[in-house]
Amino acid sequence: MTEKRIEQRGLYFEEFEEDAVYLHRPGRTVTEADNVLFTTLTMNTQALHLDAAWSAGTEFGERLVNSMFTLSTLVGLSVAQLTMGTIVANLGFSEVSFPAPVRVGDTLYAETRIVSKRLSSSRPGQGIVEFAHTMRTQDGTVVALATRSTLMRCLPTDPA
Repeated sequence: MTEKRIEQRGLYFEEFEEDAVYLHRPGRTVTEADNVLFTTLTMNTQALHLDAAWSAGTEFGERLVNSMFTLSTLVGLSVAQLTMGTIVANLGFSEVSFPAPVRVGDTLYAETRIVSKRLSSSRPGQGIVEFAHTMRTQDGTVVALATRSTLMRCLPTDPA
């Protein structure tokens, strides 16, 4: 008997349902190393992310996590469930906002609502899906919102 083998993948264009909400788990707890490494790798030397003494004098009283790390993690948490191996390309972000800061030690949870989808008029076998991503901390505080447009593969056609 041949064993059944299943490879993890995201969803094909036809499998997305408008207004469905996907909860991406597990969450991700942010460490100081995450913040310092991401901030220095991306050359964002903003004192608010790196300088504890300076940041203590701000209205936040401490360093904050780099918002680009927050955005990257928001999208990253959705990959395994939605786009792993089925995305063709990110087309862009139409809206991104950070309603509250992220601090070291916060655990981040993401969810995605399918806003819309349509077949591509110029790329046969592909469709455009618009995602509304939301990220919350462990206590439910919304810390990031992003609307993203992606080009997705359609279900493979049976050659038979």
